[in-house]
Amino acid sequence: MSIIARFRDIMSSNINALLDKAENPEKMIDQYLRNLNSDLGKVKAETASVMAAEQRSKRELNECKEDMDKMERYAIKALEAGNEEDARKFLERKTTLGTTHSELEAAYQLAMTNSLQMRQMHDKLVNDIGELESKRNMLKAKWSVAKTQEKMNKLGASGNGAGQTISAFGRMEEKVNLALDEANAMAELNAAPKDDIDNLTSKYDEKSINVDNELAALKERLKGN
Repeated sequence: MSIIARFRDIMSSNINALLDKAENPEKMIDQYLRNLNSDLGKVKAETASVMAAEQRSKRELNECKEDMDKMERYAIKALEAGNEEDARKFLERKTTLGTTHSELEAAYQLAMTNSLQMRQMHDKLVNDIGELESKRNMLKAKWSVAKTQEKMNKLGASGNGAGQTISAFGRMEEKVNLALDEANAMAELNAAPKDDIDNLTSKYDEKSINVDNELAALKERLKGN
């Protein structure tokens, strides 16, 4: 049956495995539900058709068996009536019907297999849809939390990058300060040497001036006495 081949992947599919492979499970859920509901409509129609074919095949098989039994009953009646030739004809028809019965039996077995597979497919689709419907909000909520966490992780990584930049600027400032200190030291070394004797003589000169001032003040005090 073409419908069985067309939907064989549905029978072997696993929802969780499909979601694990999806880049965006939220969109995957909605799309998978749309596909399943579309498939379910097709499977329902085809399942009804296959089940009808099974019932028709079963009815034809039963009718053939009834015809065989009828031919046998007529053969018995013909023999009881002493008409062996008629009985032979009835048994010949029964034999022909027996061949048809074997063919109808094989067709009925195939129809039953197809009907069983279609019913299994239909039931699985119904269960998958129910499972996804119940999981839809939960999975979407989890996906939203995961995306938020992903954004926070990216922001955290950006913060780490900013911290590294600030640290790099700190190291650069240390280098600038060191270079400035070295430049000041070099400038001090390159300056002309100072003559300390001038400072030394001025110190003594200042003291001498102070002593002379004190001596003059004492003289004026003595004059006053």
